[in-house]
Amino acid sequence: MVRETPVSQAPNGICYAVSGEMSIPGADLERMVSVVPKAIAGALERKAYYFVPLTVNQGDQTVIADRYDVALSDSAVCHRNLELGNSQCVFISTRLMDDKFSIAFEFYINVGHAFVDQAGVSREFSDLVWRQSEASVRGETSLDAWESRKLATAHTIDAEKHKNEYFAAAFSDAISIYLLSLFLDVDYHDLRERDYPLLAPAAMAERLRKIAEMFPPNPGFDFAVYYRRRS
Repeated sequence: MVRETPVSQAPNGICYAVSGEMSIPGADLERMVSVVPKAIAGALERKAYYFVPLTVNQGDQTVIADRYDVALSDSAVCHRNLELGNSQCVFISTRLMDDKFSIAFEFYINVGHAFVDQAGVSREFSDLVWRQSEASVRGETSLDAWESRKLATAHTIDAEKHKNEYFAAAFSDAISIYLLSLFLDVDYHDLRERDYPLLAPAAMAERLRKIAEMFPPNPGFDFAVYYRRRS
């Protein structure tokens, strides 16, 4: 499939390909990829994103279905990273998700983690996040960030290790949510989770503004935070 599927390159430099029956229009997919600021995209060298109907794990093999299949959906995964030589292919299952919000967020979460793995965590951002933690700001941006924050503030022998894990999780989360907000109008309430309390809106806005300062939107995209007035 990798050999037979042509790969395109977005204006920001990200390589991507589409194969099989998609649940998202091609124009939306192109715009979704183009959202990623060049400063972030530049850290994703030798990586190509393949948007496919279903990515199925069969033992050590990765199998791609060219259309949605109920029987295969039970063993399908949201995404799978596959190393090929000195490059990496990331297969994203678009038909496991209901709408472009979910598909985009899956893509941006992968981008956020890949960027942090390659570039590390900003000191400015870490300082901001830690000030919020010391102020006992409510909630977090993901289960990983929530759990590592609790461990980082537990004053154990491994606290420094957990602190670094917390910074990495919070940074990649904030990048992902920022990218999603450039692509779609996001109601922060839509990001709620059952397993942990969501970060307080004002604290999240502060993190996103810091990300926007570090990685300004590409031409044609805008970032803004709006607060809904209480009725």
